[in-house]
Amino acid sequence: MIQILRAKLHGITVTGADLNYHGSITLDPEHCKAAGIYPMEFVDIWNKSSGARLSTYVIFGEAGSRCCILNGAAARTCQAGDQIIIAASKFIQDPQELYAVKPIVLTFNNDNSIDETLQYDVFNSDAMEYDFRVVKG
Repeated sequence: MIQILRAKLHGITVTGADLNYHGSITLDPEHCKAAGIYPMEFVDIWNKSSGARLSTYVIFGEAGSRCCILNGAAARTCQAGDQIIIAASKFIQDPQELYAVKPIVLTFNNDNSIDETLQYDVFNSDAMEYDFRVVKG
């Protein structure tokens, strides 16, 4: 099995950290829908400010709130104002499946409005079998 990227929120700003909540990351469901991330789905989180890395599950906050709140133990790894990357993955058995997977990547402005919608594309080119490009949506 090969673990690959399925969806990504790149450079979203943490809006809060709640140590006393029972765990997870709270995200705006509109952002999640745009990228294809589901409630209760496990995601990897990488803090661009500190380098911290963690894994937790997604819960939905208020639609349109642009929230990104680290809860429980995860609140110790990120603080309001930090920029993070949130990645959802999937497993494939055969590298040929890479051609069919087109991850959606959202980039963000400082107010957590969506800046760009990108799509990653693996394709077979004359130069190489698994070539890669970023397509603006």
